[in-house]
Amino acid sequence: MAFSAIAKTKLRNGAPDRHVSSRWSSWYLIALKAAMGLLLILLVALFWVLFESEVEEQRTTLIADVLWLEQGINFHLEGNAEFLEQLSGELAQEKDSRSLFRQRAGYLLRNNPDVLQIMWLGPSGSVVDFEPAVKLPRLGVDGIGGERHALALEMSRKLGKPTYTDAYSTASGWQFEMYVPVFVDGKYDGSLVVVYSFNSLLKHLVPWWFAEKYQVRIVDEDGSVLASKMRAGSATTPINYAIPVDPPGYGIVLRVDAYRASGSFVEVLLTTLVIALAVAVLLSLWVMRRHIQRRLAAEQAYRAEYAFRKAMEDSLTVGMRARDRVGRITYVNPAFCHMVGFSEDELIGASPPMPFWAPEDQEKSRAINEAVISGHAPREGAEVRLMRKDGKRFDALVYEAPLIDADGLHTGWMASIVDVTERKRAEELARQQQEKLQFTSRLVTMGELASTLAHELNQPLAAITSYTAGCLNKIESGVFSPEELKAALEKLGVQAQRAGKIIRRVHDFVRKSEPKLAPCNLVEVIEDSIGLIESAARLAGVRIVREFPSVSGELMGDRVMLEQVLLNVMRNAIEAMGGVPSERRCLTLQLAQPDDQQVQIRVVDRGPGMPPEVLENLFTPFFTTKPHGMGMGLNICRSIIEFHRGRLWVEENPESGTVVVISLPVIQS
Repeated sequence: MAFSAIAKTKLRNGAPDRHVSSRWSSWYLIALKAAMGLLLILLVALFWVLFESEVEEQRTTLIADVLWLEQGINFHLEGNAEFLEQLSGELAQEKDSRSLFRQRAGYLLRNNPDVLQIMWLGPSGSVVDFEPAVKLPRLGVDGIGGERHALALEMSRKLGKPTYTDAYSTASGWQFEMYVPVFVDGKYDGSLVVVYSFNSLLKHLVPWWFAEKYQVRIVDEDGSVLASKMRAGSATTPINYAIPVDPPGYGIVLRVDAYRASGSFVEVLLTTLVIALAVAVLLSLWVMRRHIQRRLAAEQAYRAEYAFRKAMEDSLTVGMRARDRVGRITYVNPAFCHMVGFSEDELIGASPPMPFWAPEDQEKSRAINEAVISGHAPREGAEVRLMRKDGKRFDALVYEAPLIDADGLHTGWMASIVDVTERKRAEELARQQQEKLQFTSRLVTMGELASTLAHELNQPLAAITSYTAGCLNKIESGVFSPEELKAALEKLGVQAQRAGKIIRRVHDFVRKSEPKLAPCNLVEVIEDSIGLIESAARLAGVRIVREFPSVSGELMGDRVMLEQVLLNVMRNAIEAMGGVPSERRCLTLQLAQPDDQQVQIRVVDRGPGMPPEVLENLFTPFFTTKPHGMGMGLNICRSIIEFHRGRLWVEENPESGTVVVISLPVIQS
């Protein structure tokens, strides 16, 4: 609840600048956001430029590789065409042409896996010879493109150079054929036919490194894939290039798509680091933004809390004082300054002995201070006498508690000081009034018992008179014996002692004295109380029953005050049974000990009992059910029992009536 002088100074100095601080924080956040936005834009632009550059480089490389592959295919097909043209010329000159054909065809097949078959056709188109000697699907056979076969033969005959057919589909894949005419002495003498497989062509001519980088496909003009060579499970990119394959032509295109590059380790690492850096910057900006917002909110809450605490401290009537670990004062509130008459500047920094310590109580104040500094401050507080600046003394109750800072460190002690001078004066006045009220209550009780006590005194006085007259008569007659006079005088003395005991009991009960706790026997206290009220009970027709088991009734108490309680309770019980039948008028006093620390007195009557609303207000001052009662009897009784560190309460009697229970502590053996 208190602030140090440094904290208070900082708050006072910082309070007027809160708007400036808010504006500065707002501009600072805007600048950070703008810088972060610009950084993100630059990063995005950089990545875009790098990506476009990489894409363009990859596209350029792709085009160059596709052109290289296309040239390789053309070179391969043209080379085979030249080989067959040379073979056609040699067949026209060689006598053993079949042997030459098989030799050269075998060579071509061995070195060109893409060639499925080589055939030698005669002028009429019939097969002269073929390698390998197996039946394969081709144009003009089994209904496969007969018209295209005839067209190719006619074109090669007329043009006199190699011609190619369009692609056609077979069970083993797409194929195409090349026709090379054979002329003997300028006359057409047949054709050499080479059957190519598109799949074998790609498999043979596309190197492994090319297939690792690209997906290679041969497609026709309708978009149908004639052959392909690709890497399983790899995704392609939009980067691709297509180039016509001529030969064979007919709209056949070589299409190459680039695979998605995995990127080098360094590139991936750098990209990851840049992204991580951007994320870290964003995160730090977000954290800083939250930190600044929290700081601003905390500062605002701190100012509001300080203003609230300051207003609360200024309104307090309890003095507050903070000290460090060595006892030096670090904080005082206005209430404490007003209490001792010193200003805050005069008290801050003061060390023991304090200027507000009373000289006559210096030793006690020093002892309490040392106990607090050593960590043994009394939890119930300590009452000391202090001195104001003008020299006036006052009593104060000081409560000390450890002062813990935000880091959990013990930095000193915080004390709350309450001026109890007026309270003590009021308590003393109340105590005196309570004693007067108790004395008045005893007098009222004795006034109510006066008639019964007078009746009780009449018996011993009458007996004394009778015994005295008898003794005088004996002496006047002269006829007596010493034994007769002795017996009469002894009886006279017994009656005199009885009367004196009654007088002394009444005198002790009504005598005004200070409460004095002394060892007393509870059974004797109860018997004396019964002796005072027994005559009133007989007149009211009430029987008093004692139930005293063998219990330890020794306790520390004031006999007169305890007798007053018992008399008041028994008198109320006797009055409560005034309207019940005579056979039910029984007042029972029970003495029980529920444990080793307490003893209970139970006063049980057989009256009509009390309604719940009466039981709730029974101990309320000035509440009474009697026409002429003051309503203070039971309240005084409870105060007396609480003074003896006991309890008094009322219960309902299950057999009709009321039970008043008095619990008192016994002397521990």
